[in-house]
Amino acid sequence: MTEKTSNLALKALTEWWGEMGVEADPAAIKAYLSVASTGSAAPPAPSLPQGEAAAPRPTRAETDWVAEARKAAAACQTLEDLSAAIAAFDGCDLKAGCQNTVVFDGVVGAPIMVIGEGPGADEDRIGKPFVGRAGKLLDRMLGSIGISRQTNALITNVNYWRPPGNRNPEAGELAVCRPFVDRMVELTAPKLVIAAGGVPAKALLETGTGIMRLRGTEKPFTTPDGTSRPLFPVLHPAFLLRRPQEKSRAWRDLQVIEHRMRDLGVSL
Repeated sequence: MTEKTSNLALKALTEWWGEMGVEADPAAIKAYLSVASTGSAAPPAPSLPQGEAAAPRPTRAETDWVAEARKAAAACQTLEDLSAAIAAFDGCDLKAGCQNTVVFDGVVGAPIMVIGEGPGADEDRIGKPFVGRAGKLLDRMLGSIGISRQTNALITNVNYWRPPGNRNPEAGELAVCRPFVDRMVELTAPKLVIAAGGVPAKALLETGTGIMRLRGTEKPFTTPDGTSRPLFPVLHPAFLLRRPQEKSRAWRDLQVIEHRMRDLGVSL
């Protein structure tokens, strides 16, 4: 850097600090200007600007985004409100790298809610959950026991933005979405919830137990306002595409769900 450039840079820095309403250390700035013109050894680094400055805007790390999500979700009185609140929410870093916020598909107020783990590439592109190969298999699985997103099911996820490389959502990403998931259950009041895969099953039930031990059983699922619904973990259709030999387990699980639906008076 030339002498002239150094002087201009330090002068610009001083002026910028002044515009920000703070005072630089004049002695340190003068010493640096002297060094730039003489080429002598650099003095100690100048102290940080002194004086009162406007309070900086909180960084992402300083903001309690889970609390913000709870506040936003609690203010929603309809599913339309909730969808808008999720789309406007900036507390999940995944959102910046996605084409769409993927909230739900299906029938509002349906007796069956299916909750998956999160969008993949097709879902991110189209803006709806479970529309790729796994989604098509899910539709066939549900259809085998009289469930359809066109007539009696609402389909959503525990995470609304596609993780890079289709990795599983991380704990923090699930945590900021959880208030919206709970509120969706409260607003739509399904009679029965299906957790499609280990990620949503473990997240919703707050357990470390794996899907192979959870599947085929009914678990109580309760939201913060006291809404309680039976929840049935099932194998994720993407897992079944990789391991078709497990489809017999999935069919047995679906039969359990079908029987429970009849107990609850769900029309097929």
